[in-house]
Amino acid sequence: MSADVTSTAQDDAAASSGGGSGAADRSEDGGRPGAGGRSAGGGRGVDEAQPYGLPGKPLARGPFLFGLVGGLGVLTAIALAQMVVASLSTIILVVVAMFLAVGLNPAVEALQRRGLGRRWAISLVFAGVIVAFALFGLAVVPPLSQQVADFVAAVPGYVTELSRHPTLRRLDAEYQILPQLASFITGTLGPSLASGVVGAGLVVLDGVFTTVTLLVLMLYFLGSLHTIKAYLLRLVPASRRERTGAIAEEILSGIGGYVAGNVLISVIAGVVSWIFLSVLGVRYALALALVVALTDLIPLVGATIGAVLVSAVVALQSLPMGLACAIFFVVYQQVENYLIYPRVMKRSVDVTPAVTVIAALFGGALLGIVGALLAIPVAAAISLIIREVVLPRQAQS
Repeated sequence: MSADVTSTAQDDAAASSGGGSGAADRSEDGGRPGAGGRSAGGGRGVDEAQPYGLPGKPLARGPFLFGLVGGLGVLTAIALAQMVVASLSTIILVVVAMFLAVGLNPAVEALQRRGLGRRWAISLVFAGVIVAFALFGLAVVPPLSQQVADFVAAVPGYVTELSRHPTLRRLDAEYQILPQLASFITGTLGPSLASGVVGAGLVVLDGVFTTVTLLVLMLYFLGSLHTIKAYLLRLVPASRRERTGAIAEEILSGIGGYVAGNVLISVIAGVVSWIFLSVLGVRYALALALVVALTDLIPLVGATIGAVLVSAVVALQSLPMGLACAIFFVVYQQVENYLIYPRVMKRSVDVTPAVTVIAALFGGALLGIVGALLAIPVAAAISLIIREVVLPRQAQS
């Protein structure tokens, strides 16, 4: 009797525990929206959480969807490429301003080492740049405007001499050359010259605006150079930040040394040319020397372009003086290429001559003069990255 009572009590306990677990399971299933179709509240929780029904399966990645996504990607790439092409001039302007700011930074840091604050050092360097631009304008613009005015004033005399020439008078009597020439000047040449003058004025205004924009951007970049470097280094993983910062400082030092060295070489070329032209008695010697200094900034071909231009201008004044200028520039370029340039650049840009020539050619083909100016420091930076990053990894693998 007692055994039956005990068995009945165990069965009741098992049933009770089983019912409890089933209730728990029902509670868990009912508590999840969509698990059992209803919640503990009789289904109202499902309706409130999913008022538009249960979400279905994801869309199958069929060929149509794949082609659609691929087409959108191609259109996006084309749009980005068109945006880059449309804003290429602005991009070049920003890159050149950043390049000049990095190049002027060593001068700012040199003034800082002498006890000046960074703001005062930047102000002095920027004032020096403004003075250089002003001197160039004062040296080149007055002689050019004077020569144009002299030519315009001499045109009536040329016309009078031509009208008095016997051969021209005979041809004019037979073929009416002078009336046709007058109608051509008043009907075709005059409007063309007027439109050309307007176009030249617009080009001058655009050049002035570009120069001012370049100077302003350069000033901003020079003032916030350390902030820009610190921000870009924060994008690098912390484990590689120290090494990346050291390599970046080496690259920036190389760019600064290249700019400073190139400017120094151009100043030497301009000063030597000014002394020679002054001794030779050439008119507008200072303006021509500034042309030599400015073109000497262009790698490879800049010195030759300046020599040809100045020799041609001097030859218009006197043929023997033009020949003497040509001989002088040929001799000076040999001295610059084999004595001045290697000594100035040996500590700034560690690039072999062959790589220098190839980089300048590619840069000039891609972006013209700006590309040729940027190509050599970019090649130096790539060479440094290969030497410090790629080659050690290849040696460890």
